Amino acid sequence: MELDDLDVENKEDLVSLPVSETQAKTRLDKFLADNFPEYSRNTFIRLIEDHQVQEQKSGLFIHHPDYKVRTGEAFLVNMPQAEPLDVKPEEMPLDIVYEDEDVLVVNKPAGLVVHPGAGNWEHTLVNGLLFHCKGSLSGIGGVCRPGIVHRIDKDTSGLLVVVKNDIAYHSLAEQFSEHSIQRTYQAFVWGRVEQERGIITGNIGRSETNRQKMAIVTRGGKPAVTHYERLAVFGNGIASHVQCVLETGRTHQIRVHMTSVRHPLIGDYTYGRAPKNAPDFLRDFPRQALHAGLLGFVHPRTKKQMVFEVPMPADMQELLKKLKAL
Repeated sequence: MELDDLDVENKEDLVSLPVSETQAKTRLDKFLADNFPEYSRNTFIRLIEDHQVQEQKSGLFIHHPDYKVRTGEAFLVNMPQAEPLDVKPEEMPLDIVYEDEDVLVVNKPAGLVVHPGAGNWEHTLVNGLLFHCKGSLSGIGGVCRPGIVHRIDKDTSGLLVVVKNDIAYHSLAEQFSEHSIQRTYQAFVWGRVEQERGIITGNIGRSETNRQKMAIVTRGGKPAVTHYERLAVFGNGIASHVQCVLETGRTHQIRVHMTSVRHPLIGDYTYGRAPKNAPDFLRDFPRQALHAGLLGFVHPRTKKQMVFEVPMPADMQELLKKLKAL
């Protein structure tokens, strides 16, 4: 879940009920989510970490979501409110895979930025969604990401779920927080992946040497787990086709994790480079060869499991064809 844009200047106060004897020693984030079921547990985790939760009587701010609450304590939560969105709707072609009154699943093409940001307020997926949904997107979680509960990189293609109301937002945000969302990616990486299957772990955070990059860090960061399966090896080991299943969803997770095992993604020159003997069609591939092909979640209203799958786009299909010919 993405809650990076919490607006702590425009907020209302929520006050919990006192902790009962049976609730004593419960984690604070869980206690608050039980008190205020209209908000997700992950929302309270972020608010606690952003110093927006305090014990009412003492006035002390609680900084750790795993704080064990005590009988009689009550908590004051500074809850940010979504602000009006100052982003223009834009008519653009969207590959809508599924849509109902609560959610929308879109197949994002490579090259399309998901949400507006500094210096990039137009021609994003959010602009297109605002036009398509005509104001029915949830604004909780930040003024620049209406309806967006997760994202994929600009140059990654594939599936995203978009929420259209607050009920759907909280349900999907909770599923992302609990790591129960199904996400499977197709990727082409440099080198021969020796193991048929494997698990890559390691906290991911900002690189200490280059703040534009993410890295596996020894201090701080967020836990990340990627499961991978080797599907094919091409050209006497020049490249491999792998399938990655995310247990967590960190920024650049697959790109960082595959680089950490010496198999950076083809086309990803932020984290790797082409071998000297690489053919031109691999060297010249214009983006990271990564596609979010499968997405599954529990529908927020019907509670039914939904799974969506889309094939690799034409550029990766062509890449696969050329790799097979090596």
